[in-house]
Amino acid sequence: MPQEKPFTDTHQTLGALLRMPYERMSGWLYAELRESGFDDIRPAFSAVLRNLGPGSSRVSELAARAGMTKQSMSYLVEQMQGCGLVTVTPDAQDRRANTVQLTARGEKAVLTGIVLSKSYEERLAGLLGERKIAQLRSILEELAAKLETTDTR
Repeated sequence: MPQEKPFTDTHQTLGALLRMPYERMSGWLYAELRESGFDDIRPAFSAVLRNLGPGSSRVSELAARAGMTKQSMSYLVEQMQGCGLVTVTPDAQDRRANTVQLTARGEKAVLTGIVLSKSYEERLAGLLGERKIAQLRSILEELAAKLETTDTR
């Protein structure tokens, strides 16, 4: 029996159109990370990795940026610490809080992910052409910038 598409996919909502390429890219990226020696990195870790900049951040700040509870973020950070991706230290200004920082291995994983993402973009350019990928990137950059300054709830 053929599997039916989800309701949103059959109606081609913008969310569905954005989600499908992202999910394909994400699946490919995490498979490639495993092949690159990062077989312990889980997709859930992206909530930490995409919100942790250079230097350190408090767990509560990471949770707020990711739109998740402090407890959920703490769990992910603990898992990542066990994988040697981050270090956790008490905050110098507030001993009740912890700060999180990438380890050398964590930085290497992030940089590997960036290289892999660019490689996937090249694959997409092979499918659609460089001009269309440049247009898509431009539109998404413009949308992201507008969403940062606009309340769209």
